Amino acid sequence: MNSITLCAEGISDVTIVPNTFIDFYMPSANGAYVKVYLYLLRSIGTANLEITVTSIADHLENTETDIIRALNYWEKQKLLKIERNALDEIIAIRMVDPNLVNNINKTTVSNTTVNTTVIDNVDSEIADVSVNIHTAKEPAIRQKYTQKQISELSSNDEIKYAMHIVEIYLDRPLKPMDMQLILYLYEELNFSSELIMYLYEYCVSKNKKNPSYIEAVALSWAKEGIDTEEKAREATASHNEHFNTVNKAFGLNRPPGQIERQYITKWVEVFLFSDDIITEACNRTLLRTQKPDFKYADKILETWFKKGVKNMADIAKLDEEFAMGNRLKSKVTPISRQTSNKFNQFPQRTYSANDYAELERKLINKGL
Repeated sequence: MNSITLCAEGISDVTIVPNTFIDFYMPSANGAYVKVYLYLLRSIGTANLEITVTSIADHLENTETDIIRALNYWEKQKLLKIERNALDEIIAIRMVDPNLVNNINKTTVSNTTVNTTVIDNVDSEIADVSVNIHTAKEPAIRQKYTQKQISELSSNDEIKYAMHIVEIYLDRPLKPMDMQLILYLYEELNFSSELIMYLYEYCVSKNKKNPSYIEAVALSWAKEGIDTEEKAREATASHNEHFNTVNKAFGLNRPPGQIERQYITKWVEVFLFSDDIITEACNRTLLRTQKPDFKYADKILETWFKKGVKNMADIAKLDEEFAMGNRLKSKVTPISRQTSNKFNQFPQRTYSANDYAELERKLINKGL
């Protein structure tokens, strides 16, 4: 991983966080992105510090993918200028004073930033939710509720109770961003107070309290037509059942990891395979690799998907065709004795008993 040159435009060589950043950029940004920005500010004033994507990830205990996602986010906000080489690797980062950003609109930036980049803010483990990992789309910009609207809507007994329960789940007082999201769920996504409470219960059970993550789950539910708590519980239970099926088939005594969950989601929601087909692929993987290899199982299932497998009978049919093909290949075609070559292109002579007797007499006389 190559080193990155880091410099500043209009920012002091001490760690000073511009008020404009705190007031208008930080509130609507993912917490992990804020950590990256603050670390870059701190790094500017550190002599002989070698900056790489890897070093930032190690220092912040995050993945390199998340660091790159954060850098891209701040580049979109025009707080960073990033230089890349021919291989699209980051080679330089120039931090820009937020007060010098020409297109900043201090009255609306906190409203638009969180919405137009909500997909970028989604946690790297978004595969936890039942969404098609290949077709995630950016949601429409949602409205910004004024303090008056918040007060009016919060007077609703259902919303008031839901907010109280959400506070318990989050284990902290609600922030303005939390209230904006809850009202968005209630007013625009038409989530009932029961569904809102279960949404937070579900996400917190996954140790996910980030508003962007919670919003992404809500949008996926809305897209799937989940509009009641009962439907949500059924969907999440079904999703967990698929994880349990694979764990049982592979003999795993731990929850599936991020990449493993992505594979399972792909098998269920993209390939639309039932648990018995997935179990069969896992069993065959263990027989051939002697280990729970998700990548190998994915190859098996992808092959079945391309061949139009819908049930176990289709798999049996493919197995039979494969076995028949092997039997045909194993058969050795006998070489005909009549095959034409340079030795049998001449007329073949025939011999009678008298010919053999005469030949024997000549050999005996020659020996004498």
